[in-house]
Amino acid sequence: MTELTTITEVSKLFDISTRTLRYYEETGLIKSSHMDGYSYRAYDEQTIKNLQQILILRKLNLSLKQIRQIFSNDDAAFALDVFMSKAEEIGKEVEALNAVKSVLEVLIAKIKSTMDFSIDEHLAQDKAIVKILDSLNPSENLKEKKMMKDAEKAINKKETITDFRIIYLPPAVVASSHFIGPEPEDTAGRRIREFVSTSSLTEAKPDLRVYGFNNPNPQGEEEYGYELWVTIPEDMKVDEPLVKKSFGGGLYAAYTIKMGDFHLWKPFYESVMESEEYDYDPREPLSMGGTMEEHLNAYGFYSGNEEESKYIQLDLLIPIKEK
Repeated sequence: MTELTTITEVSKLFDISTRTLRYYEETGLIKSSHMDGYSYRAYDEQTIKNLQQILILRKLNLSLKQIRQIFSNDDAAFALDVFMSKAEEIGKEVEALNAVKSVLEVLIAKIKSTMDFSIDEHLAQDKAIVKILDSLNPSENLKEKKMMKDAEKAINKKETITDFRIIYLPPAVVASSHFIGPEPEDTAGRRIREFVSTSSLTEAKPDLRVYGFNNPNPQGEEEYGYELWVTIPEDMKVDEPLVKKSFGGGLYAAYTIKMGDFHLWKPFYESVMESEEYDYDPREPLSMGGTMEEHLNAYGFYSGNEEESKYIQLDLLIPIKEK
């Protein structure tokens, strides 16, 4: 049996954030695996080896796109071309930086000798410095140029979503698993899996539904929280650390994604906000204004059927009301 390593362990091993690992997975550079009794991401030996290679190539200033191309191309000539192109790019940056450094050194010497500074006198009127500066075209700042190009590309290729659905979620009683700390999705998910298993919930409620949302919603790299709900029969007992709650349901805009395609949240949200028929209607849970994600194959995922548990899709949900 292949040994799996949890996302938290991999994060500590390589000293990178779990969000970086998730992003690498979303872009197709690495893949996570399923671990029995563990709700979310874990990685096998080959994936960890691939991650080591990615980090090495990142230290060589290669973009994720270039790394993905190298991984998918066995031709050594292709890798050689990528490395030569990167070396040439860095060489130009080094030349520009050396020129800037030489100007700064001249300025430092002049200011030290006079303890006075004037842009006009020390820069604009110094022919030697002007000559060096004239050779530095601001547009040749390659890193800045690339960032501007990427931003322009993102603006021009703005994704729009016009095929979202309008659904009604029925009121329900739920068992809530909430955790604040490192990898809250994993801890909250593990507790739900244990509850579903020990309570035989897939037998008691085969139409169970599972919703999830950040609580509180993260604003940076700090620890944050995640809450998962699983619908249960009204009379089912729920023990700590889970809590029994009521969900009011209501009208929602819904859009289906594959697990990992979370970048689609933004265009989906923007499309709903621009709707001529519906208004955003924030409600509980208020941590994300009522927006949630629903696991669309909850029964298969929690029933222990290994084949069914592979197919994971989510509905992105935004609470709405008619205008």
